[in-house]
Amino acid sequence: FFFFFLMIRRPPRSTPLYSSAASDVYKRQDTTLSIGVPASIVLNAQSAELQTYLVGQIARAASIFRVDEIVIINDCESVREKSKMKRDVVSFFVKNLEYLETPQYLRKALFPVLPELQYTGLMNPLDAPHHLRQDEESPYREGVVIDRPVKEGKGSWANIGLKKECQVDVRLATGTRITVKLAEHNPKHYTGTVVSSLEPKRVLGKYWGYTIRVAENLLDALSNCPYTKSGYDLVIGTSDKGQSHEGLEFKELPTYSHAMIMFGGLPGIEGLVEGDEGLPLDRAESERLFKYLSLIHI
Repeated sequence: FFFFFLMIRRPPRSTPLYSSAASDVYKRQDTTLSIGVPASIVLNAQSAELQTYLVGQIARAASIFRVDEIVIINDCESVREKSKMKRDVVSFFVKNLEYLETPQYLRKALFPVLPELQYTGLMNPLDAPHHLRQDEESPYREGVVIDRPVKEGKGSWANIGLKKECQVDVRLATGTRITVKLAEHNPKHYTGTVVSSLEPKRVLGKYWGYTIRVAENLLDALSNCPYTKSGYDLVIGTSDKGQSHEGLEFKELPTYSHAMIMFGGLPGIEGLVEGDEGLPLDRAESERLFKYLSLIHI
């Protein structure tokens, strides 16, 4: 695969988050975009409130740029954190990302009161396309299976954020989050089919949120792509030790199916390489890890 280092800029405020033209392009491309983020970056914030806000900014950026997968790299040991604290940081990161990605009408059912979610009110909402309001129409909706009696072979009941509940075709455990493709409206209730969360993107070209994966190290993050056994075919990294991004022809980037953008933690992306026992490289030899490498200053 190919590996690049570059700087990513935030779009101007006047840029629509989800334009129809962008949706058309998104629909035509059968591709995925993943980002790798070390858990240790949370430790750069000085308080739980600031840490929560930082995670919220990452989730917001991921939603704006239509990221399909966020990989949290468990690198806290490399910055000399205790084992218990290491696990708490990862759990804090994951829980807050999950909370923001979940539509508001499902959060009460899916998230109990947790110390990690104490300051979620400080985070800006994503307002992603799958965060539908009650008066918005869509052939797909996110839902959660509820505890309501149902006849044998009649599936399950789910809350999909509408005034009436929805009967789906599959028997699932209470509290399971699902993506529902709605059928024709029944006067008494809604009916639908449980589908893959990837289907709305594939069929409608709509961004439908991100998934979260925890990786124990850099090698784990890069080698366990959930979309294909062949892994990510384009890997992009960021570094403050390279040349300026100006002058690079990004049009020359190779075509890809599954891209990964890797960010460094407190010790930088070189620290991720150095701290990975599965990689026989040190910080200075990071460039040997990939077939093609271009370091870009950020």
